Amino acid sequence: MTEPAAGRERLGAIDIGSNSIRLVVAEYDPESGFEIIDEVKDMPRLGTRVETTHLLDRAAMTRAFAALKRMKEVATRRGVTRLAAVATSAMRDARNGTAFAKRIRRQLDIPLEIIDGDREAELSWRSVAHHFRLENARTLVADIGGGSLELIGAVDGMVEVTASLPLGAVRLTEEFLPGERTTRKELAALRKHIRRTLKKALPWRDWSQAVVIGSGGSFTNLARMAAARAGSLGDAIHGTTVGTGEVESLLEWLSAKTPEQRAGVPGLNPQRADIILAGVAVAAELLDALDARALTASAFGLREGLLLEMVGDPAVAGPRDPLQLIREFVDRCRGDRRHVEQVHTLATALHEQLAAALGCGVGDAWLLEAASLLHDVGQLMSYRNHHKHSYQLIMHADRLGLDSHDRALVALISRYHRKRGPTLKHREFARLNDEDQATVRRVSGLLRVADGLDRGHTAAVDRVTVALEDGRCVIRASPRVKSADVSLEVWGAQRKSDVLAKMLGCEVVVEEGMAAEPAEKKPG
Repeated sequence: MTEPAAGRERLGAIDIGSNSIRLVVAEYDPESGFEIIDEVKDMPRLGTRVETTHLLDRAAMTRAFAALKRMKEVATRRGVTRLAAVATSAMRDARNGTAFAKRIRRQLDIPLEIIDGDREAELSWRSVAHHFRLENARTLVADIGGGSLELIGAVDGMVEVTASLPLGAVRLTEEFLPGERTTRKELAALRKHIRRTLKKALPWRDWSQAVVIGSGGSFTNLARMAAARAGSLGDAIHGTTVGTGEVESLLEWLSAKTPEQRAGVPGLNPQRADIILAGVAVAAELLDALDARALTASAFGLREGLLLEMVGDPAVAGPRDPLQLIREFVDRCRGDRRHVEQVHTLATALHEQLAAALGCGVGDAWLLEAASLLHDVGQLMSYRNHHKHSYQLIMHADRLGLDSHDRALVALISRYHRKRGPTLKHREFARLNDEDQATVRRVSGLLRVADGLDRGHTAAVDRVTVALEDGRCVIRASPRVKSADVSLEVWGAQRKSDVLAKMLGCEVVVEEGMAAEPAEKKPG
């Protein structure tokens, strides 16, 4: 059994849905929050034929019981001290659901609770509220399960409405898409049913063009397919945005394929090939009802909400400060905090003085802050190519407080803090749009100089001043104390000023400035 770190507790949460069963094991620290230790997933399809028979299928129960037995063993071996488990649509709708839950509690010693739609929505909301900034916006959270769709509407982070609808992917597939080939008539009938059901659920005019956040396998698979089509599929799908037009295109494309053909679609879990069409149809109709332009996928769902509930995290507390999450990640990578904090300070000062000349955008300051702190995390792997390792670590980190767009830009900016600057020869940079490419060039130009200004990792430079004079950009680095030698820092910054010079369209000169005079003591 692996032991938890000192001062930390190991918690486990199990979500028993109509399609899948998932276990997540996390280590919890009151100061730093959760760190995922293990995850187990199985897809016993517990909701099979529940809509027509009102009973859990025997074979599905056997598969589910075996999966739960394995998960309990994993939790035990992982040193879980508190385990929580909830069951949703399939078990609450089936007449034998309560009896099956009792058997699980008795034989596997799993504290299983069958929850209603409101509680299911609350747990999904708790997770989303923890991982997204929801202030100053109307937000609709949608969680598509196998048996039901949970909707939570909030304004400025405060929940105003919830609804649980019988629009789960397994349920709709069994009812409307029974064959191998989906006809246009079947798809039209499915969408009409979804549209009618949604129409009765909410006052849609009040939620027009709300921010849509999708939780659950249908949404994460939708995001992965969209990312694969764009050639940018990676491990970190949390925060990925998919446009309404892309959702409609995927729906049309998938409907022309058999489940066997869908199993080969890049980004789609083959085990969802038979039910994904129904899930995407729900997403499409939801976007249409809201007149929304896009949806954002959340990689965190009900089970994370259950973990948060276990530790008493407020349901609408909102996410933690992203810079705090970033600093914690730097510490986990054993980063040199003194150095990156100095680079952060110097980069911010450079940005304040050069933003207008560079034509910086509104988000540049935030991207520069994040990259300043993260640029060296790759040294956890090796020094020689640490800029490349930084890119990979940032792209695949679990909790950074960055959405998928900002994550990609910060990863590239960090990658370009040393060696060669941004180049179209790098595939990841080349596939950005023109605006994002310009952003990476601007911000990496500032980061490169700021990093050079702490070449010795001694925080010798106290402040930087910038002057645009005689067709040149002169950067003066003032030492912290008069006797300090900052020639190494001046050399380091000058050597890495190439990208900034190109963006400014002029020569960049770095030189030593005057140290601040110590304040005179007032006579006592």
